[in-house]
Amino acid sequence: MAGLLSGLAKFGLSDLENAKLFEEEKEEKAVAAEPQKKKEVVFEEKDYLYDKTYDCPVCSRKATAKTVRSAKLRLIKNDWDLRAVYEGIDIHKYDTVVCNSCGYAALTKYFGPMLGSQIKQVRENICEKIKWTPAKGDTYTYEEAMERYKLALVCTIVKRGKSSEKAYICLKAAWVLRGYREELEKANATPETKAKIEELKKEEEEYLQNAMEGFVNAKMTEEYPICGMDQTTLDLLLAELYYHFKDYTMASKIVSAIMITPGINKRIKDKAYDLKEEIVQAMKKEKEA
Repeated sequence: MAGLLSGLAKFGLSDLENAKLFEEEKEEKAVAAEPQKKKEVVFEEKDYLYDKTYDCPVCSRKATAKTVRSAKLRLIKNDWDLRAVYEGIDIHKYDTVVCNSCGYAALTKYFGPMLGSQIKQVRENICEKIKWTPAKGDTYTYEEAMERYKLALVCTIVKRGKSSEKAYICLKAAWVLRGYREELEKANATPETKAKIEELKKEEEEYLQNAMEGFVNAKMTEEYPICGMDQTTLDLLLAELYYHFKDYTMASKIVSAIMITPGINKRIKDKAYDLKEEIVQAMKKEKEA
């Protein structure tokens, strides 16, 4: 009678044809496996991004822009002027949409329907003249990001956009320049690098100055929320900007108003109190100088 395993010879396993199916099993001591260290996942900048498609309001074609996957983000800190800093990526490089077909650009939140008169102005002053080369890499460099912000700003000027939109572009462009500068500050300090850092500082200051002026205009002509900010948030931002530019009188005036506003967010109130202390100290030093 053929065994259960007969025929294994043709596979070169003849010595196993008579193996016992239920051979008595010897009890062996289980050896506990050593716990393996969990590997930390390290993301590259491109891992945070995906391509998102938008409908261009000017030419009606599809516009694609690299967009941040918010689920992967880990916040490190917030700067004094609301700039959020995340681990592994500078998200502010990716808040513009540029139509590669016609050249129209805007911040992501403003890339939508427009008035006919605005479309006409953009077509005549941007689309018919622009020579735009789309970015080809997996990420945007800081230089490419700034080109996109400048194009968004000039498009907003041409379409006669609101002061708040222009101010917000300037603020976010300043954040990008700061990120660029911080990246260079980590590199080897060559004469060229030092010169570039100084250049970026000056550009950042210019954008911040224009952001401040734009938000002041917006407060007088627009309804809240302004760029997603309620009145106390925008007031605190303006106070910070006035303080940054050493206009301590205006900064103090705004902060004092925030501190006596009923029902405001405790976090905002605490920040206003801290800023008030800094202003007092700065004014004291100014008098002593």
